[in-house]
Amino acid sequence: MKTLLIDDDPFLLKLLKQQLANLGFAEVITHEHAKDALVALEASTEPVELIFCDLQMPEMDGVEFVRHLARTHYAGGLVLVSGEDQRILRTVENLAKSHKLNVFGILNKPVAPEQLKSILADKLSHTIRPPRPLPRLYGPDELRQAITNRQLVNHYQPKVAIDSGRVTGVETLVRWLHPQDGLVFPDQFIATAEEHGLIDDLTQAVLSNALYQARHWQEEGLMLHVAVNISMVNLASLDFPDLVVRAAAGAGVSPENLILEVTESRLTNDPLASLDILSRLRLKGISLSIDDFGTGHSSLKQLRDIPFDELKIDQSFVHGACRDASLRAIFEASLGMAKKMGMKTVAEGVENQDDWHFLRATGCDLAQGYFIARPMPAEALVDWVAEWEGRFFDLKVVSSSDMGARH
Repeated sequence: MKTLLIDDDPFLLKLLKQQLANLGFAEVITHEHAKDALVALEASTEPVELIFCDLQMPEMDGVEFVRHLARTHYAGGLVLVSGEDQRILRTVENLAKSHKLNVFGILNKPVAPEQLKSILADKLSHTIRPPRPLPRLYGPDELRQAITNRQLVNHYQPKVAIDSGRVTGVETLVRWLHPQDGLVFPDQFIATAEEHGLIDDLTQAVLSNALYQARHWQEEGLMLHVAVNISMVNLASLDFPDLVVRAAAGAGVSPENLILEVTESRLTNDPLASLDILSRLRLKGISLSIDDFGTGHSSLKQLRDIPFDELKIDQSFVHGACRDASLRAIFEASLGMAKKMGMKTVAEGVENQDDWHFLRATGCDLAQGYFIARPMPAEALVDWVAEWEGRFFDLKVVSSSDMGARH
């Protein structure tokens, strides 16, 4: 594997090169200047699969190098190395990821062999990524036909109680089962729906399907809260609350089993109408959840003005919070604020066992993420629940063992 090291300290270059050699990296090229490394990278006839880059360098620093690296459409792995504080490192990591670079992670100076081995362990099998094709965006006529022809299908991602492991509900995630393109994800058509007056029809289709599925689960003994995402654009019609209640009644589902997740993807033109509608929804017994908390236009103002009873902490503040003091501070502040306001809390983006154990120690109510389950078709949920109950028992055993070892 061809690997490139960039650091203005020759001793640290030699040390890192030796550490990589001990892990089986035979072809390692070193540069003390980022400009030289960039020239060599662009002139190379063989792909460089891995780059280690220091941040604090003369002439061209690591941030500048990341910018130029993105310009070259580099597809290999990138590891950032620095002695700077964690907040600067995380900022540069996020910057590199925003440039669509494949960031393996961060190494602190001096680099410990165990840290180096850990950061590379599960990454080396897929270092070089093929270029991603740009996602196709669908036009309004195609989408209108998809809604009419009932090509929209719902997948469901479970939400579980962190203390008991009980599956309490699901989030509904719409997909388009396209006759030629297969399963199309919402980022390729939701904006079209909002911009061309189709979002109400789309929401009604998703809501109706979710409510009838909830009734079917109830008949199988699964009493679940079903969450459906709504757009701020849906909140322009004053009869929206009545439409939702009629849909629930038609499906035979109590409004108390429905949660509407509000994401402020765009600013509403009529904030008074939105407050009117959201207040009426709560009066009718429908729960309101503020989605992706901390990432919208005015989340704190929303909390003040709208009677939300659930707060979903965005995944960007959940995954890795156990290792990152800044993320942990934001997570705990969001959690504390929600509890003081009497709101239920949901942690999104639970990706691994470390995230799960972190949440169990915080007092967060519910969790959702790939560690628990990916979104799935409705017919897969019953079998998954039985599988999850076994997994949760094993997680409790592991957690108890860890607590015993610490005492």
